[in-house]
Amino acid sequence: MTETTFDRNDITHIVWDWNGTLLDDNHANLAAVNAVCARFGIAPLELDHWRSVFRRPLIPCYEELLGRSIDDLEWQLLEELYDSGYTEHLPTCELASGVPDVLHDWNRAGGTQSLLSMASHDHLVPLVRERGLAPHFTRVDGRRFDTEHDSKAEHLVRHLDEQGIDPSRVVLIGDIDDDARAAREAGAHSVLVASGLMARERLEATGFPVVDTPVAAVEILRGASAAR
Repeated sequence: MTETTFDRNDITHIVWDWNGTLLDDNHANLAAVNAVCARFGIAPLELDHWRSVFRRPLIPCYEELLGRSIDDLEWQLLEELYDSGYTEHLPTCELASGVPDVLHDWNRAGGTQSLLSMASHDHLVPLVRERGLAPHFTRVDGRRFDTEHDSKAEHLVRHLDEQGIDPSRVVLIGDIDDDARAAREAGAHSVLVASGLMARERLEATGFPVVDTPVAAVEILRGASAAR
């Protein structure tokens, strides 16, 4: 049973995730993690395998991948390798299917929406502007501070507080189970898309609805009472 217990009339605001949700960047993420693998002597990964193991917090995820602990200097090197590999492939990343039309449609229907990503704030904002998406959002936040558990939860609470938005009227649309965890801890709802960095069965284990695309996620909101 899913946690789709909200009524469409109660939902006024969407918080969108960026990577793997609005931006189709799986191939860039895979290239980046394989750059890390090459440097640390690990065989390259297939996407399905990475989607089966990727999770937050990131450090334990990579320690499991490498089969050993990672010290601070190695983590810094790993982050630099990943960022370099990702940036190299970023120009080839397209918006997800149905974007930006789905953003236009939500605004036209009277809803509001914002963007919250765990990518660096300074990295995120120019990308959103370059893609012409900034006008759709009431606020765009990347990762502005570190948290103990490397989760989106505290970022979501602050993101909504800064806008004065009641979490009970919010749906976070993302692509990993940390998005669901953040929504639950903040008192919001969530719909997850299975097109990003986490396998569908892992998303379904959160108890929240799982769909294939951002368009399908918004369709659930429009027919939420029928999807209970």
